[in-house]
Amino acid sequence: MDTTTLPAKRPTRPPRRPPSRRRRAVRTNITAYGFLCAALFCFALFAWWPMIRQIIMSFQETNLVDEPTWVGLDNFRAVIEDPAFGQAWKNTVVFTLLALVCGYVIPFAVAIVLNELRHARAYLRFVVYLPVMLPPIVSVLLFKWFYDPGPGLFNQVLDFFGLPTLAWLDSTDTALISLVIVSTWMNMGAGVLIYLAALQNIPGELYEAAELDGAGIFKRIWNVTVPQTRLILLLMLMLQLVATMQVFIEPYMLTEGGPENSTVTVAYLMFQYAFRFGGNYGAGSALGVMLMIVLLAVAAVQLRLTRDEKR
Repeated sequence: MDTTTLPAKRPTRPPRRPPSRRRRAVRTNITAYGFLCAALFCFALFAWWPMIRQIIMSFQETNLVDEPTWVGLDNFRAVIEDPAFGQAWKNTVVFTLLALVCGYVIPFAVAIVLNELRHARAYLRFVVYLPVMLPPIVSVLLFKWFYDPGPGLFNQVLDFFGLPTLAWLDSTDTALISLVIVSTWMNMGAGVLIYLAALQNIPGELYEAAELDGAGIFKRIWNVTVPQTRLILLLMLMLQLVATMQVFIEPYMLTEGGPENSTVTVAYLMFQYAFRFGGNYGAGSALGVMLMIVLLAVAAVQLRLTRDEKR
């Protein structure tokens, strides 16, 4: 009897276990993780490492060439005993408060006005945001010409209306507020656009209900606009505080800390320690650590307020 040879039966493999949820997520988002790693590397290289290096240098005496020497808290003592230390902090606090009045309130008011307009809204947004697109050095040099006591634009306008001219950058009474004006003009556009985005998310029914109740424009702003944008206002407040307390370009380019140290800020004093006082990088780093601690405290208070608001 003729029999055919049956093919050998292959051993059955056990069924593969499906990949875990974590593996599937990694495979799906591998490209995103690649971009994230690159961003984290750049952030660590250009942000975290300089901060760590600054903290280390604050306890050293170094010129970045020779071997550093550990001096403990001597740099902090030297900075605190410097007569310019108190003046720099005073100027920084005054600048911050003035900037809150001008650079925090004015953009919110401008955003409310632009939000109410029905015509030329896009054009006006572009005009308001234009200073942000200019390099800061260009804006500062532009205002340096505006403030010129001779052919400067501001004094020419005052003279045209028969008003007394001012020594904008050469007087201790007007130098600091002149820097605040420059800073407000340069950075107002970004705040206005953020506020506009927040205002456009407010339901129109709230304004209609307030109007039916007889609320005027100021009551509508206070009872509807401000509560509905409170989180954005708190966030912008923190960003404003952190940015203004690190002001450097304006005093460096316009006044060099004068007249009579009336515009020396903490950041500008750090620059002087490191690059004008014989390369005292340790003292400059110590002052930078102090400023960082103050800003961390401000950020902690802000986060606490934001968390309470969310609750």
